Amino acid sequence: MTRVDPPMSANERDTMNGFLDFLRGTIELKCDGLSDEQAARSTLPSELLTAAGVVKHLRWVEHYWFEVVLAGKPSTAPYTKEDPDADWRVEEGETITGLLADYAAQCTVSREILAGLDLGHEVPFRGEGSISARWVLAHMVEETGRHAGHIDIVRELLDGTTGE
Repeated sequence: MTRVDPPMSANERDTMNGFLDFLRGTIELKCDGLSDEQAARSTLPSELLTAAGVVKHLRWVEHYWFEVVLAGKPSTAPYTKEDPDADWRVEEGETITGLLADYAAQCTVSREILAGLDLGHEVPFRGEGSISARWVLAHMVEETGRHAGHIDIVRELLDGTTGE
């Protein structure tokens, strides 16, 4: 992924996709140069809030909202009722490079799913009515932006890197 500025004048779909892709690129940029040890190191009281943990979580967030909710596919996420935080936990052998590659691949799948849908397309959601592709896209901008801020903090505490 490469971070590209979102369009300053575009239709709704291109504007929202532009912001989401900008934030996806920010996640990658914030992890650039981190060793596997640094990426898995907790710098805050939560042992799960690591750069690698955020990347892993975002990969599964993309999977859930686009593949499971919008495309109706079964979930393959690692979390369970017994371990609801498994998508944050960095396992032995997982590397930041591998997690970023998984995230980028999942983002490609998400883009493909969304490209085939009108933003007004609705699907049943959790027995509570329906949810639109527009809502999912807006939520992913919010969710990815929030977690980009988490990586900002983690990165600054790891090595003093700020900005961008």
